[in-house]
Amino acid sequence: MKKIFWLLLIVLGHISYAQKYSNEFLNIGVGARALGMANSIIASTEDVTAGYWNPSALLLQKNNIELGLMHAEYFAGIAKYDYLGVSKIIDSNSIAGISILRFGIDNIPNTLDLIDPNGNIDYSRITTFSATDLAVLLSYARKVPSLKGVLLGSNFKIINRKIGPFATAWGFGIDASATYHYKEWRFAAMAKDITGTFNAWSFSFTDDEKATLQATGNDIPSNSLEITKPSLILGTARTFTFKKDFSVLGEINLFNTFDGKRNTVIKTNLWSMEPRLGLELGYKKMIFFRAGIGNIQKQLNAESTSYITSFQINIGAGIHYKIFTIDYAMSDIGDNSIALYSNIFSVKIDINPKK
Repeated sequence: MKKIFWLLLIVLGHISYAQKYSNEFLNIGVGARALGMANSIIASTEDVTAGYWNPSALLLQKNNIELGLMHAEYFAGIAKYDYLGVSKIIDSNSIAGISILRFGIDNIPNTLDLIDPNGNIDYSRITTFSATDLAVLLSYARKVPSLKGVLLGSNFKIINRKIGPFATAWGFGIDASATYHYKEWRFAAMAKDITGTFNAWSFSFTDDEKATLQATGNDIPSNSLEITKPSLILGTARTFTFKKDFSVLGEINLFNTFDGKRNTVIKTNLWSMEPRLGLELGYKKMIFFRAGIGNIQKQLNAESTSYITSFQINIGAGIHYKIFTIDYAMSDIGDNSIALYSNIFSVKIDINPKK
């Protein structure tokens, strides 16, 4: 755990330069259904989790009020990720929702005061702290009567990131999305951080802590501004029904970033694009099996002589019974290692469902 603490201090010193992957906890995803489909979901989402994936699709919600819950653990339980979402139909043309996300590492040892004023090691001086990322998404969606088949939505994001008593950041941003139906096809676009999401970091160390950092060769971080640049996700989906009871849903998403070259299959100096594929098999709209391919990257082979294409496969399942939907996914947050896959469960509850 000491390594985790010192790693956090190193990260603090470089926050102002890490803007390409700013607020990455907001890209993990919510809902085991989506994670089982490798996050290829923006066109087919139609429940409370749409507040995160595509707020315009909240208008496809079938119940007056929906409640969504998820808990996941990563890195052998060191990091915990939680989601709570609620959405409610306002009238025939509009709906609103709120999503709360927390990604955190708790009980990190603080060894800055390990040595007492006399130069002796005193383990009783070790305290603990948490490093947490918290986001609140306020969603609103509305139909446009003059544009047949078009749904529009947006998110206002409030972000609070905290590393114990040492660093705190507040951030704000806006997402915008649209969904369009054409015959049996559904198309969606999700523009994230359209104005740029700004995180203002402030740091606080005591004089003794500053002295310890300097004595160990660490820089003392200064207040800084972190910017999350806009990104655009495009998606299309279609559901095929067989003999009334069986269905097959297929979806493809294109995740586009504009913050420079990334390690994706398609990339330029200004723009990078990662495709994601999702598949869902359903029986009587009660039992579902899912799979997805994502995190498609170019990486060096074991001999470092050439590049190969790597990808991550996720799988999942779900069951819907009356007002409850329970989903499961075996997913990772992106390192392509089967050893680090996590078992994720999420629950959706329909409150005052439509008859």
